[in-house]
Amino acid sequence: MGWPYFGETLKLYTQNPNSFFSSRQKRYGDIFKTHILGCPCVMISSPEAARTVLVTQAHLFKPTYPPSKEKMIGPEALFFQQGAYHSMLKKMVQASFSPSTIKDSVSHVDQIVQKMVPSWTNRTINTLEEMKKYAFEVAANSAFGEIKEMEMEEIRELYHCLEKGYNSYPLNLPGTSYWKAIKARKVLNEIIRKIMERRKESRNYGGGLLGILLRGGRGDQQQQQQLTDSQVADNLIGVIFAAHDTTASVLTWVLKYLHDNLNLLETVTKEHEGIKNKLIKENRGLSWEDTRQMPFTTRVIQETLRSASILSFTFREAVQDVELEGYTIPKGWKVLPLFRSIHHSPHFFPQPHKFDPSRFEVPPRANTYMPFGSGVHSCPGSELAKLEVLVLLHHLTLKYRWEVVGNGDGIQYGPFPVPKNGLPLKITLNKR
Repeated sequence: MGWPYFGETLKLYTQNPNSFFSSRQKRYGDIFKTHILGCPCVMISSPEAARTVLVTQAHLFKPTYPPSKEKMIGPEALFFQQGAYHSMLKKMVQASFSPSTIKDSVSHVDQIVQKMVPSWTNRTINTLEEMKKYAFEVAANSAFGEIKEMEMEEIRELYHCLEKGYNSYPLNLPGTSYWKAIKARKVLNEIIRKIMERRKESRNYGGGLLGILLRGGRGDQQQQQQLTDSQVADNLIGVIFAAHDTTASVLTWVLKYLHDNLNLLETVTKEHEGIKNKLIKENRGLSWEDTRQMPFTTRVIQETLRSASILSFTFREAVQDVELEGYTIPKGWKVLPLFRSIHHSPHFFPQPHKFDPSRFEVPPRANTYMPFGSGVHSCPGSELAKLEVLVLLHHLTLKYRWEVVGNGDGIQYGPFPVPKNGLPLKITLNKR
């Protein structure tokens, strides 16, 4: 259980995550206890136990976050909920991020990429920071639809402050990152309230998730559920949080893996050259249907999600004493399904440390591949995240090449595992 209060938190966030989990699994088995982030925890690394917690017995394990983080995002956000309110919210969020909705976003995502990528040419970029800018643009557009540029700039700055506080020690004293973030959260609430007020008055609810939440999940004439202003604000901010850091981390890792595997980069490039030739012939831009014709790139993304395992684990809390595979988990203890351990198990993925997209030519065994979680609380924005990677790789592989500056090995947390120093890359035009 480690040190008093701190437990094994420092070890978890300073060691390579693979070695932290695997050494304990080797010593104690697929279910073991530890103490992280001030909480006694049970970590589970078998697919069957993970399915029990996340799917078949999900009602016994409620979603939970540290209170400081819940306060920052907003307590009425989707991923803190259970029951009828959660089901109602999830339907609304899924309506905003379903393939039938985001297929109309392809041209917008394409424009963001075409505007952003040329600014990297012949420069050394901090990949993670640039990917955060990209992911924020896409997430904010999906959340708000069309809004004034000045308001978007304000939201961007306030969100940046919020993010710094979210990833800091929760010390609410003047001058600390956490204190500044709490203030920024209040200002952000006020901006969102004004946008909502304007849309309600004009009866033009607009697009994005905000439009769906204001309509109550249905058309203008038929109200399904009237949400309060705070419920709307919490869910908008929650969606941006969920879509931002995780997607930026995946984008960073996929460039790292392609840099380290030039044969795979060439295969991805050839696939996109075929699509480019088709677009030239038909005199049009990239479409949703084109992104469905990228099988090899899709497998590269799948393998990136497995190998990097951005979401190493998820938090649940036992709502009562629960029996699980011969052990009693006390009420109130945190339960963490270890996606990373499952994704890196040689029993399910032979040679797990090898980056090998071909392993996804056949579907993985059930409950062994969960990059977006599983069950009722799985990520509703998974298709949008994959779309962002596909569109970026389409333009980047066709026109550019990239080299890691310095030592590209090592992992840091920010708060998700990312390549060391945010992966500095020198971007140059592809000469072929």
